[in-house]
Amino acid sequence: MDSPHGAAVKAEDFGLKGPRGWAFRGVGIDAAPGSLIAVEGPSGSGRTCLLLALTGRMKPTRGHAEVGGHRLPKRMTAVRRITALGPVTGVNELDQALTVAEQLREGALLQRHYGAPVRAMLRPRAERRAAAEARIAAALEAAGLDLATLPKGERTSVRDLERLESVRLSVAIALLGSPGLLALDDLDLKLSDTERAEAWDLLRTVAARGITVLAVCSEAPADAVVLRTSPKEPAGPAGPDAPDAPAVAQSDLDADADADSGSETDTKHDAKHDAKSDSENDDTKGADDALAEAGRA
Repeated sequence: MDSPHGAAVKAEDFGLKGPRGWAFRGVGIDAAPGSLIAVEGPSGSGRTCLLLALTGRMKPTRGHAEVGGHRLPKRMTAVRRITALGPVTGVNELDQALTVAEQLREGALLQRHYGAPVRAMLRPRAERRAAAEARIAAALEAAGLDLATLPKGERTSVRDLERLESVRLSVAIALLGSPGLLALDDLDLKLSDTERAEAWDLLRTVAARGITVLAVCSEAPADAVVLRTSPKEPAGPAGPDAPDAPAVAQSDLDADADADSGSETDTKHDAKHDAKSDSENDDTKGADDALAEAGRA
């Protein structure tokens, strides 16, 4: 059963196949709410495909999964509503032309527009603004991002942020919607060993709040529940509590695999909580861009 915040993640024989082969297959996991889950593997091994599928943004072709009690692939819309996606190239990216303050305000506005109850929209403007500012302040604190330490404070351009600062900003924006699951792609990309340790400490803090965390990385920490992807052969479990058998996750991936026309992903529009019926969302847009990125990761 889920905690008030986190979403349990389960999968059995979960896979996605395209015309060039398997993006991933044979994935199995049973993670409790508030778990720290790492999708570990080299670039080109299908890590992003798996992240998008487990967050309801790409339709699997084999097996099933369950996130927060919502079964995939049937309840993709419901899964998207309880998950928050960090930047994925071609799908959901920070806007490099904005300042940090503008990016945060945009995130709060979109969360209020797509995720808040109707009664919240009827509040006086001043009250809505104060509520948004309070949410932003709480999210920044949770993400460990102090705007006063940035070169130009809140007016610092997103393009001028250090890599770890971008990660923290992405986490803060994702937390504005109070997700049950936070998913981040390429967490350790371009981070030093010290910065990588800080990033994982940040995600541990988020998980300690009861929010399930799913992060793509090249090297997972020892305390994470690990889903390994490999371009050649299945791999076994990792982590201190992992059993000898069966494997927590198995993946047999084609590094150049694309998903077929039945595999789907969401664009920025879906990542910003576009609510449609489950049947309509099986025909999501922007698949080509996200699948190209999935082939990269």
